[in-house]
Amino acid sequence: MSDERINITLPNGDVKEYAKGVTGYDIAMDISPRLASDALAVKVDGKVIDLNRSITSDATVQILTFKDEEGKEVYWHSTSHLMAHAVESLFPGAKFGVGPAIEAGFYYDIDIDKVLVPEDLEKIENKMREIAKEDKPFQRVELSKDEAIKQFTEKGDEYKLDLLEGFDEDEEAISLYEEGSFTDLCRGPHVPSAGRLKYFKLLNISGSYWRGDANNKQLQRIYGVSFPKKKDLEEHIQLLEEAKKRDHRKLGKELDLFSFHDISPGAPFWHPRGMVIFKELETLIRDVLEQNEYDEILTPILVKKELWEQSGHWEHYQENMFLVEAEEQVFGLKPMNCPESTYVYNTKVRSYRDLPLRYSEIGRNHRNELTGALNGMFRVRQFHMDDAHIFLRPDQILDELTKLLKMVNNFYKIFGFEPSYKLSTRPEKALGAVELWNTAEEGLEEALKANEIPYTLNPGDGAFYGPKIDISIRDALKRSWQLATIQLDFNLPERFELEYIDENNERQRPVMIHRAIMGSFERFIAVLIEHFAGAFPVWLSPIQVAVMPISDNQMQYAKDVYATLRENGIRTELDERNEKIGYKIRDWEVHKVPYMLIIGEKEVQANSVAVRKHKEGDEGAVPLDEFIGRIQNEIQHKQS
Repeated sequence: MSDERINITLPNGDVKEYAKGVTGYDIAMDISPRLASDALAVKVDGKVIDLNRSITSDATVQILTFKDEEGKEVYWHSTSHLMAHAVESLFPGAKFGVGPAIEAGFYYDIDIDKVLVPEDLEKIENKMREIAKEDKPFQRVELSKDEAIKQFTEKGDEYKLDLLEGFDEDEEAISLYEEGSFTDLCRGPHVPSAGRLKYFKLLNISGSYWRGDANNKQLQRIYGVSFPKKKDLEEHIQLLEEAKKRDHRKLGKELDLFSFHDISPGAPFWHPRGMVIFKELETLIRDVLEQNEYDEILTPILVKKELWEQSGHWEHYQENMFLVEAEEQVFGLKPMNCPESTYVYNTKVRSYRDLPLRYSEIGRNHRNELTGALNGMFRVRQFHMDDAHIFLRPDQILDELTKLLKMVNNFYKIFGFEPSYKLSTRPEKALGAVELWNTAEEGLEEALKANEIPYTLNPGDGAFYGPKIDISIRDALKRSWQLATIQLDFNLPERFELEYIDENNERQRPVMIHRAIMGSFERFIAVLIEHFAGAFPVWLSPIQVAVMPISDNQMQYAKDVYATLRENGIRTELDERNEKIGYKIRDWEVHKVPYMLIIGEKEVQANSVAVRKHKEGDEGAVPLDEFIGRIQNEIQHKQS
């Protein structure tokens, strides 16, 4: 092969020879004109770049379309630039913060003198359509840091200048992207041209502090979403409308599960019915842990700062901690449980025979989240973790990770969830030697491959003390939620000098696994509320049965039915209100109780109950003991 030719390996394993300087578009066109028309970007040796950038050496290449997650990110990020272009056209002098793709769409932070209102979004959308029709290309321009600083100084854009301060020219190229008359500082990549951006919708406006710091200026953030096909956009908008109906904050109030109050921002007040759900999940997770040989511990909430200094949290996580001063000492409310579990481990000498040692802890944690970041129970300041820390020998890693992966999968099956997996690797700011990180990442990757679990790579998103497997589920609205996590940690055992005595009577360092299955009770319950639209499966429902007599003539029998259900462990309420039966039925439907038992004169005479199921209607009369057996079976088998 001449120096002017290179080998390109395609996803199916085929290797083809191309001229040096071939682009992703050329390769896509060679494979299929249809693929070229759908192509948005190209992944070259694991790095996503613009479709029209030259490839100058042998490489493995994947053409990305909107079906690929990374293709979606490119599409949404490009649409955020199109939106910024439209804003700049409509509001000259506008300045822009950051405009990334997010999990379901994009946003851009904007600094303009005008306070944007919903009517402005329609104007911006119309301008976006005008610009997209011009179909100008997204063109990458690379320049030196000094050149970039000069350009944005002349423009008077303090936000881009602030971003440029963090750039290291030795590690990354500084690039701008031009699209028509609009230029922005951006790493890219982008779609080939604005005409690729077909169907979009701007969703809402919110406030956001620059860099997430309340001491900085508050910008206006516009959220949006886009799709190549009109049908997909319309379906997404319908899902968003359904999501509003399922909003856990709205349903939490309607179902009397929890409330929030200004006296403790970001901390839910659990009501009795909400505590039923909390306790049911607590019982479930404890059953799972008992089956998997965990020992439960409980550690203090308030701990001296010396612990956090030793663990590394003081250096890497202090801004997220609530600090307390007492008797000239500084304490921190724990943001996580892991460091304290090492103190329990170190209370005695451990033998290699003791390992693995599995400590579970349902601990209450606090994190100092910004007020603007709080979001119902999805983002709170006080939360409960179904946490565990496992201390083990290096030779036990694969076996223990395999058990954890199976445990997570089995747990989510109970709720009808199908988990997906990401391997999150070493972040920019990390504790410990790179060699330890490499070993830990290899251990997690080996476990995923050994268990034949498909996964994607999430570079740089590990915890500061170790890489992790992040596990997500999709709910009934096809939204992805990252819940469970499994982290492999060689650093904390080193920092806390943990040891065990091996078979040769020599001291060795154990490995530590951090894991949570639900993530936090608060977030998991919020996901369940929205997934089930508040209509929980019977086993999880705060009220499983509502008993309602048609008139006072049946009240005594209704009370007997109520008492019998309670005696059989069924969560029941007796509706004694002096209202018409139709009103009662409608009201209990709103409260999403799984079963209603209607008591009329026929039921009294036959010692039966007329069963009505939520959303499905009347099921007819059955003997009371038959109904009890049926519902107990649903509860026992946790039917969803």
